[in-house]
Amino acid sequence: MLENKNQNTTSLASLGEFGLIEHLTKMTTIQNKSTVKGIGDDAAVLKLKNETLISTDLLIEGVHFDLAYMPLKHLGYKAVMVNLSDIYAMNGMATQITVSIAVSNRFSLEALEELYAGIHLACKNYKVDLIGGDTTSSTKGLLISITAIGEAKKEEITYRNGAKPNDLLVVSGDLGGAYLGLQVLEREKQVYQVDPNSQPDLEKYNYLVERQLKPEARKDIVTLLKELEVKPTAMIDISDGLSSEILHLCKQSNVGCDLYEDKLPLDQQVISTCEEFNMNSTTVVLSGGEDYELLFTVSQKDFDKIKGNPHLTVIGFMTEKNQGVNLVTRAEQKIELTAQGWNSI
Repeated sequence: MLENKNQNTTSLASLGEFGLIEHLTKMTTIQNKSTVKGIGDDAAVLKLKNETLISTDLLIEGVHFDLAYMPLKHLGYKAVMVNLSDIYAMNGMATQITVSIAVSNRFSLEALEELYAGIHLACKNYKVDLIGGDTTSSTKGLLISITAIGEAKKEEITYRNGAKPNDLLVVSGDLGGAYLGLQVLEREKQVYQVDPNSQPDLEKYNYLVERQLKPEARKDIVTLLKELEVKPTAMIDISDGLSSEILHLCKQSNVGCDLYEDKLPLDQQVISTCEEFNMNSTTVVLSGGEDYELLFTVSQKDFDKIKGNPHLTVIGFMTEKNQGVNLVTRAEQKIELTAQGWNSI
């Protein structure tokens, strides 16, 4: 679609690099007192009160996203979410981002306006300041690099290495939706390639598609845990599939884990779509990815504070390292967890 230029599009060359940056960032507003100087100088100036958290991700067209079904506005929004999620996984609050893009001449100014509309919306919704970045040319498609900056009090930062035997394993939200959303979109892409006149009917998959195209980082869970006066002992976000993330926590914390299959939180659309696609829902949850939920451990003494909360599910508990990392099936069999993971390359 992007190659089909018409008279209503503006070439990037007509603006030049500085003109492009100015045009794309003119809607930027500052929302945080910690941002002393944002866009417009050689460097941004920040004055953070607490420990500084920094995370960065690189997204490459054809590897991490497919513009055949990923609208540019959604891509901009999702690219920000991927980075903010890492800050929240440290039990911190994101405050600023930088955005750098490399773009080929097949993209028009209007296309990049759509991309930045998603970035600006994410910044507005999550009260994050866009404070800088860069643009350059690319010989092949689109690359997006975003760095997220956040802060947290030293005593509140949660690492991956603090889980102890008997800690409860907890997850926010539900799992598997984003992976299935990708499967639905890939199927519709193949149908479109065979018959360009076909119109996809995605209504019954709306939740799954939204989980893939417009994920939400779980800032609300960080806030909720503070309100509940619960400090996780270890935490990670679920970008690469549940099994990979559990194994990361166990390795860093030097513990084992029992994960209970019958406790995995599944949306009804996940269950019905797994049946339609003849896929095992547990496999989808363990080896899918891009849910961007938070996976964390808490001391058993905090169980009463989180039990019954609709946003949180206890899915297992940590054990001594020599007991291994296991899935306890519905038939009460223990199977060793392996990391299939979400491999983009």
